Amino acid sequence: MPIRLVDLAAQDARTWLPDALTVYVTAMNYPEGTEVQRAPLWQEHVHRPGWQAVAAVESPGAASSHETIVGIAYGYRGAGDQWWNQQVRSGLTRAGADPERIRAITEDYFELTELHVHPTAQGRQIGEALLVRLLADRSEPQVLLSTPEISEEDNRAWRLYRRLGFADVLRRFTFSGDPRPFAVLGRTLPL
Repeated sequence: MPIRLVDLAAQDARTWLPDALTVYVTAMNYPEGTEVQRAPLWQEHVHRPGWQAVAAVESPGAASSHETIVGIAYGYRGAGDQWWNQQVRSGLTRAGADPERIRAITEDYFELTELHVHPTAQGRQIGEALLVRLLADRSEPQVLLSTPEISEEDNRAWRLYRRLGFADVLRRFTFSGDPRPFAVLGRTLPL
């Protein structure tokens, strides 16, 4: 079925948020109910400066007139008062980065907060299309993201990020509240 990309509006979040969260929970293989916990956070994010979101929607088949969200990407301008920024700065400090490097990394960037494609739609370059569209007109000089560490970097997300030139900023970092190791990756903009 044909896929098209659509820009999502913050004021319409109540309409698109349930379907976007379903994609997120399914793609991340989180337990049912996670979407209820994450919904308030995503609703808060739409009010952050520079927030932008793109969805991949699948056109309906003959049996339905409803388009289905099969991919979601969003982010916003990073800022020093945000939890993620504080976590990354702390991790860089513990890793021995000098203050000037930490400032250069965390002062002016777009945070790619979420990028997910439903497993039934993966392998069709939807993630890349979402990412390219989301970052196309950003004014920040760089983009940062975090992703779970994977042995040998062997999954679609890692292959996408490496193919698009994302480099290591911080590896094997553990965010407070999550025992899994993460990598923080970044690259200059534009793509």
